[in-house]
Amino acid sequence: MTLVQLRHLISLAETGSFSKSAELLFLTQPALSRSIRSLEAELGQALFDRLGRVSELTPFGHETLARARELVQAADELRRAGQRAAGGLSGRLRVGMGSGPGALLMNPLLQAVAQHGPGLQLEVARAGTELLVQALRARQLDALVVDARSLRPAPDLHLQHLHELRGAFMVRRGHPLAKRRRTLSFEEVCAFGLASTPLSDEVCRVLVERYGPQAHPSHSVTLRCDELPSLVELARHSDTVLLAIRAAAPDLVELRLTPELAANARLGLVTLARRTEAPGLSLVRELMSGLLRDNLSPSPTRRTP
Repeated sequence: MTLVQLRHLISLAETGSFSKSAELLFLTQPALSRSIRSLEAELGQALFDRLGRVSELTPFGHETLARARELVQAADELRRAGQRAAGGLSGRLRVGMGSGPGALLMNPLLQAVAQHGPGLQLEVARAGTELLVQALRARQLDALVVDARSLRPAPDLHLQHLHELRGAFMVRRGHPLAKRRRTLSFEEVCAFGLASTPLSDEVCRVLVERYGPQAHPSHSVTLRCDELPSLVELARHSDTVLLAIRAAAPDLVELRLTPELAANARLGLVTLARRTEAPGLSLVRELMSGLLRDNLSPSPTRRTP
């Protein structure tokens, strides 16, 4: 028994004529007759009484027609669901984000999915890279957007769509350090307190190379938090210096240090290798391409006249 045979049954029941149904189905009349006879043989019961040129459903035919319509309708809905999922418009998408990507992507992603209506269900998790990778491997998440520098390479992880964003020391406008006319030392910056999210080993190495052992975050960072937006708000309303992705706080003033920081984050999309892609992931890629970029060039320390 096939869906094609069931569609033939439905058509013949509606027209009552082999010739009319064959024409509507773009079949020859003998081909339609063979299809119906084959279905009747499989079911072991006649579906139609042939009354001259008219074919009428038998009692068993009426019962079969109702079930055939249910099956065909369910199959059509399943096909439409697959088409919607292929276009990223339905299903469930579970994304984990590190602190930096979350600050840049979470709200735009929520808004973009909301525009698609209720067909696409989105869940966003925020945590450190190690916990997010554990959730990905446990199939609790479908994809991650994290700093690739904090990701341990592994054969079961597929990293793609990398975007490099530079880090910077930033303060509020009107901050005492923003008014100085020269480049600053790391010690001057730390005198006001340094805030950051947990930093990758690569960034820690760069800090120590640039500014000495005292620059390691375990010594220099006084305020550490996984939620970058909270740290940005702190820097906006206090004298704390923020070390973070420059693009996460475009309204803050970037400080110039000697030597320059020259440390970048490499944000990428992580999925499990050889796993079917979750619906809606193309939307995440699109947002990453549009938002994970440095729109601000390095700027000198703000000066007063």
